[in-house]
Amino acid sequence: MIPQNFKDILSNTENASLYQTLALIFFMLFFIALVIYVFSRPKKYYREEEHAPLEDDEDDVNLKN
Repeated sequence: MIPQNFKDILSNTENASLYQTLALIFFMLFFIALVIYVFSRPKKYYREEEHAPLEDDEDDVNLKN
């Protein structure tokens, strides 16, 4: 019998709850690490980045000429 979805695969294996718990823990650790990384960056970094698409690069000006 071919399983139709992930629920069928996980329900027919041993330690299915262990795999689901590990997946949740990995997701939460990644999400928490990402939030810590974003908030640890200096505000100056984000100020420079928010104006980057609007500024003219010298390289772009030289390519147009």
